[in-house]
Formats: sequence, structure tokens, C-alpha cells
Amino acid sequence: MSLLPIERVRGEHLVERSSPAILEQSRSRAPLDLVLRAATRPVREVRYRALLGREIAEVESIDGTISLHDAETGRRLGPVNAAMARAVAIQAYRGTSEPPSVRLVVASTPEFKGVLPAWRVDFPDREATRVYVAQNSGRIVAVRNGTWRLYDFFWALHIMDWKNHENFNTPWLMAFAAGGLALAIAGSALLYLRWPRKRRRTG
Repeated sequence: MSLLPIERVRGEHLVERSSPAILEQSRSRAPLDLVLRAATRPVREVRYRALLGREIAEVESIDGTISLHDAETGRRLGPVNAAMARAVAIQAYRGTSEPPSVRLVVASTPEFKGVLPAWRVDFPDREATRVYVAQNSGRIVAVRNGTWRLYDFFWALHIMDWKNHENFNTPWLMAFAAGGLALAIAGSALLYLRWPRKRRRTG
């Protein structure tokens, strides 16, 4: 695992995941009150950013839900659709590939346990790159490739969780840990018993 560069595991050589630039105040931006009124829940934070060349307001509610609003009118926008997710992924993709396919992910998998639902954009390149785009925000929330899958395989072996790849307290791991501790104690005891002792002089 340590031989794999973490940048390649994260897919940084294939996908640019830096956050979209925070836009400066524009004259055409709607008053904040309009955005707050369009929100359906109490608001924790409003962030202005660009999404596919368009200025939007990303509203985070107190309960953690996110909604997108038109920055000029304050009007609430619908969830990010497949075409938009595909465009977001293509815009961030650095590699060379045929046009990607898109599918909606609604359940967690060993490969992705992030915010759901999310769009999975599959690039048919050499590393079978997958870009996950959150449906609620249009942000890239995960990148998976061949290097990541190899790393994840050895990680699952390391923690002995072959199903979900995240549990450190599996019976297998605890059994091997207990066995290793028992062997260490037994080895120390045998070493002590077999260690040569100086013979006492007899008077």
C-alpha cells in the first residue's frame, strides 16, 4: 500500500477536484433576502460559486441539506441532472477518453459511501475512472480509478473486512490479534525458560 502514491490513489492526476472559485460580489446578484426566502429550511450558510460557468448560490440548511439557487434571481434550482453531472466531470477530467456514461447511484457501495444520491460518471479509459458528482450540489465528491481499487483491495485485506472495507473490529482481525498476542507471550516465556543461567558455585 505504501508503494502507491497517494495522489494517484485519489485520482489527482486524472481529475481536478479543486473547489470552484468563490465569485466576487456582482451587480446582478440578487439580494440575500431573496435567496433566504426561497430556502425551505432554516439556513446555516450561503456560498456563492460558479457551476458550469453560471453563478449560483449554494444554500446549506441547519440540518445539512443543500440546495442551489440562481444568484441573479434567488430562485431555487432543481437537482443536478445527468447532463450537468456529465459536463462537470468532463470539465474536471485531465485524461484522454471516449465520451463517458452516466448513471444515478442511490445506495452506498464499498466503492462509494458519500452523499446520496449521486451521479456516477464512467470514463472508458485505461484506469476505468469514475467520477462521483453530488446531485444536490453538483460538486465532485469522489474519484475512483484502478490505482484506488488496488489500494482498497489491500486495505480490505489489512483490516480483514472483505465486505464493506471499513470495519476495524471484525472477528477475523480480533482473532488474529489475539493469536499474535498469545504467540508473543508464549515466545517471551520460552525465551525466559531457555535462557542460559550461570551455575552457582558449590562450596
